[in-house]
Amino acid sequence: MSRATGRLTVLHLSDVHITRDGRLYDRVDGVARLRSVADYVTRTGITPEAIVVTGDLIERGHGDAYERVRAAFDDLELTAGTPVLSVLGNHDEPARAHVLRGHEHGHHRVALVEDLRFLLLDSSRGELGAEQIAWIRAVLREPHGVGTVVALHHPPLGSPMPVLARAGLRDAEAFLDAIAGTDVRTVLAGHFHHPMSATLRDIPISVGPALSYHQVMDAGPDHVSGHDRAMFSLVHLMPGGVSASSIGLEHPDPLFTSPITR
Repeated sequence: MSRATGRLTVLHLSDVHITRDGRLYDRVDGVARLRSVADYVTRTGITPEAIVVTGDLIERGHGDAYERVRAAFDDLELTAGTPVLSVLGNHDEPARAHVLRGHEHGHHRVALVEDLRFLLLDSSRGELGAEQIAWIRAVLREPHGVGTVVALHHPPLGSPMPVLARAGLRDAEAFLDAIAGTDVRTVLAGHFHHPMSATLRDIPISVGPALSYHQVMDAGPDHVSGHDRAMFSLVHLMPGGVSASSIGLEHPDPLFTSPITR
């Protein structure tokens, strides 16, 4: 994997919003966009340790689309040669999501990828709840390998957009209390449909952009609106910290192409 370069790589996808008939707003094909991510991995030659998908796997009311989600994740995992790890968001249906790999027995769990630990949480109700937070504390009591990456849908803070300022995790303070001072390297979240970074309790928080559509940032204080733009994040865990880069799937014509002198 990418540890040979001195950094661990995680592809962070979010908010896919797959529908039963294949098109969100009659234009957005979430399955096709997952295939485009697989093409990106093949084209660039990157070797991520894992691909993490932070919720809203389906569009609300499309619970019968989970078979399509599972097949798309299987194809992505096969092409990328790395595990696909997913959590649920507020559009998801926990009762029907058990068909997904890793969700058969519950929606919060630990996944180990060599010496990197992933803590996959369920915030589909907008909060984690006391039972899940107690479980987080118990898991993080002992450090693991090179550290832990936490993934959940709702970020533990609000968006700078007024309409989403209170749309973060409702029990954020209890969650941050549970992970502070542990081996958590970073927290990956979604939900806002725009990228955002923060540091809370000395832990880097990376809110990934959406694969389905990108939030219009000046839609006004009473509206949400979306651009037809697909993005995801490339996260690097380095010995001294964490970086997250937003990657777009669109390919406009380049202004220039020049060779690099090495």
